[in-house]
Amino acid sequence: MSEPLSDSALDQLFRTARTYNGYLDKPVSEAQLHAIWDLMKFGPTSANSLPARIVWCVSDAAKQKLAALSMPSNGEKILQAPVTAIIGMDQEFFEHLPDLFPHTDARSWFTGNQVLAETTAFRNSSLQGGYFILAARALGLDTGPMSGFDNAAVDAAFFADQPMVKSNFITTLGYGDPASIFERSPRPDFARFNRID
Repeated sequence: MSEPLSDSALDQLFRTARTYNGYLDKPVSEAQLHAIWDLMKFGPTSANSLPARIVWCVSDAAKQKLAALSMPSNGEKILQAPVTAIIGMDQEFFEHLPDLFPHTDARSWFTGNQVLAETTAFRNSSLQGGYFILAARALGLDTGPMSGFDNAAVDAAFFADQPMVKSNFITTLGYGDPASIFERSPRPDFARFNRID
């Protein structure tokens, strides 16, 4: 049976964690990228579908290519960050279900049903993107998730060899610079956006 996390852990994951616009000049190792994946892969997805496909832009060439396909303010963030991850989604994720979800013929649920496959890929890769953020925070790193890029151009530039993979969103990654953030935006109380029926 799970026990509640400490207040310090909850602060690190949620309450004092922030979305960063800039990072300290401190590298992120390849081992840390592996560690993020090795945590986030345990987050639940429909039928263990795991549709997220990640490109980790670490080299200057990769960051420059991605920055050129983003709105200018986001491009600056990408160039300055140690790493920027493209969270993509494999719309043919179901081809892996015989291995990932062997309990039943889950592949047949999606074969020939493009709408269901695309909806499932988008929903579950978005979930995995959330797990990415929490895994990074749990490991002492910070993120800056964003839209504001040309999805079709990013797909052509980074997923040309995987035509069924489409970009969902991108996120910078590193050790956040406190000078790059502004005062936290409002977070409403339960009653404003919730209802118990």
